Amino acid sequence: MSINITTTMAVGVIVPTLNAGHEWSEWLKNMFAQTLKPARILIIDSSSDDSTAELSRMAGCEVIVISREDFNHGTTRKMGASLLSNMDILVYMTQDAFLSNTNALEELIMPFYDPEVSATYGRQLPHHNAGYIGAHARIFNYPDRSTLRSISNARELGIKVAFISNSFSAYRRIMLNMVGGFPDDNIFGEDTYVAAKLLIANKKIGYVANAQVYHSHDYSYREDFRRCFDIGVFHSRESWILKAFGRAEGEGRKFVFSELKFLLRNAPWLIPDSIIRNFFKYVGYKLGSCEKRLSRSLKKRLSMHRRYWGK
Repeated sequence: MSINITTTMAVGVIVPTLNAGHEWSEWLKNMFAQTLKPARILIIDSSSDDSTAELSRMAGCEVIVISREDFNHGTTRKMGASLLSNMDILVYMTQDAFLSNTNALEELIMPFYDPEVSATYGRQLPHHNAGYIGAHARIFNYPDRSTLRSISNARELGIKVAFISNSFSAYRRIMLNMVGGFPDDNIFGEDTYVAAKLLIANKKIGYVANAQVYHSHDYSYREDFRRCFDIGVFHSRESWILKAFGRAEGEGRKFVFSELKFLLRNAPWLIPDSIIRNFFKYVGYKLGSCEKRLSRSLKKRLSMHRRYWGK
């Protein structure tokens, strides 16, 4: 079955980039070492100052350069899908997610043998030098067991049923188009938006634990606050997701308790840090949730994605 699925479907890879830096050569090396060879690899570069676009062309990728002002999480990925309209499966990645082995792409594609599977996403492992708090976020969100989810799991999992990450995901192009593709003007969460649409359309989403990338962040308090502010904005503007699957606070509580238990076992000296950090995240999320009451200038100062709010 695995041979059929990986040889009969055309797979394209889409990666938005901006100043990928000295590690970009390693990213390209890992991609071209895959057992599953993508038919097309499209790099959408936001006018990098470094050699990201040049290195990508030299490696054999297709490169489109856009202005930084034109980048949007949803619109840019939607453009990539239209440019790779002859592909059956669209793999989305980010420049900081590094394939962990040579069969990661092949593993990610395997579940598409089921015609009802609309999307998959892989496991994100913490970088070897990740801090405890950053590592826990990956352990909590990306367990070591694969799952296949549908709308029938919504009551059990709540909003977590629509969890997916475009740092390493794949979509059946025809089904992605069926739900309208990625949104044109979202500040954040374009992947969750599409996942929710697919689930409501009675399609399945697969989490593939054997498809792995290294991808983690050690955010500062300010970065965590701003990121959660943007999540709050997203949930406020796409309130239909919360109505369909449940509010995010319950999942947030589970995360906090899991993090505290993890730190108690592994790094108890970081527990005060965790409490302060999660307070900032909560306040950020709540402010984002009521962003309609805030001025645009204030929202721009509070947001991680400042360009979204314009000049």
